[in-house]
Amino acid sequence: MNGHFARYVLKEVWPLYLAGVLLFLFLQMTDTISGIVGALLSYHTGILKALTLLTYRLPFILNQCLVLAVPFALLLALGRMAKDSELKAAYAGGIRPVNLLWPLLLPALLVGVVVFLNAGYVTPIGQANYIKYFYTDIYNIGVPTPTTENYAHTEDGNFFTAGRVENLGKGSPDTLTGLSGVVVQTPKGTFSASTGRWDAKARTWTLSGGYQVDTAGQITKLEKATVFTQTDVVARPPPPPAESTTPQLRSLLPTQTPATEPYRRTAYELARRVADPFTPLVFVLAAGALGLLITNRAWAVGAVIMFLVAFYALYSTAPQLAALGALSPLIAAWLPNVLFAAFGAALAWRLR
Repeated sequence: MNGHFARYVLKEVWPLYLAGVLLFLFLQMTDTISGIVGALLSYHTGILKALTLLTYRLPFILNQCLVLAVPFALLLALGRMAKDSELKAAYAGGIRPVNLLWPLLLPALLVGVVVFLNAGYVTPIGQANYIKYFYTDIYNIGVPTPTTENYAHTEDGNFFTAGRVENLGKGSPDTLTGLSGVVVQTPKGTFSASTGRWDAKARTWTLSGGYQVDTAGQITKLEKATVFTQTDVVARPPPPPAESTTPQLRSLLPTQTPATEPYRRTAYELARRVADPFTPLVFVLAAGALGLLITNRAWAVGAVIMFLVAFYALYSTAPQLAALGALSPLIAAWLPNVLFAAFGAALAWRLR
């Protein structure tokens, strides 16, 4: 009897799960669609390009929908069964409440596998293509290279340094690049300027005015631009964590300085991609146990809202706590799962 009723619960849950995926997909796509429509109108983008952008963005949106639909389906299904007194009939027949949840673990595990593969491999590629496509096919410019801080290079007895190198050629090495906080040390003296430009095609650094300090310590204000030969090529930095596959993140982490914000963000992203696939299993326990205590459908709707709001608050706060060093990246990534698992275990203990 336990097995038959458990399969009946699964039969009730899965149509609601599919409906939940579609519902959350629609809700989360609203913002993306509005942005694409704005590009469609402003840049006269064709429908095909708009659909291409939506396709690139879809894996990121889908991952969240697959997870959030689990508590949505469980709470609504169990709320309906409580309203129709089906749960009471099951309990009267000797079925333990928690036993109704075990058959749901296998589907949740399958969802977790999809989430793991999607988050680690498909979504990063889609995110990278989404950003690139916006610049190259919508804006018709190159993808801007992220700002490089504290650049330094030695060449032919000259030392070049800049506090910031901005937008390295908008994706192309053959265009001008902005420099800030520029210092060039040469055998003839030291040249400094607040701004300058780097022409990677001409292989020159040009200082916009500034000052020269010669070997005797004499300071001269430079009225004209000063040009230096500089043949270095700055490679594009690695893509941000959201646009890096899991193998790329694993290879990047050892190259970063521990205890820095970039290191913590990378470590958090790696830990999150391991933790998120377990979230559907945690939701089966937490939302399932909560659903078994609900007495009617109205309470079920309220429980869905409170459950998702509480989880989203934890999930959206965790990366900031990790980036600031308030929590270790590992603890921050697993914090929502641990808290909701403890919540589910406490409710399951009450249902035993």
